Amino acid sequence: MPAQLPLLRPSDGAACCGTVMGGLISVEDAENSARVFKALGDPTRVRLLSLIAASEGGEACICDLTEPVGLSQPTVSHHMKQLVDAGLATREQRGRWAFYRVVADTLDAASQTLRP
Repeated sequence: MPAQLPLLRPSDGAACCGTVMGGLISVEDAENSARVFKALGDPTRVRLLSLIAASEGGEACICDLTEPVGLSQPTVSHHMKQLVDAGLATREQRGRWAFYRVVADTLDAASQTLRP
């Protein structure tokens, strides 16, 4: 038989639910976190970040990202723009090629928003 939990009355002075953050998140922090999680809501973008992080030197050229995800260069560039705009990756232009790096601090900050 499942255990029964006691009901709390408002007069008990206890909150019925805690926030994920353990406190109130500011509007700005909520917007930033939502932008990051929205960018991570696409499996292709998660794969792209994984490919970049696993690349030699922790960076990858756009030319090396198209084949593993099976998408055209313009489509991969669109996904990478979303990741850069969310602060999850940086972009450096070298000649005609763009090189990307993962921003670990942004990933760490996003994961902190989910911890109590």
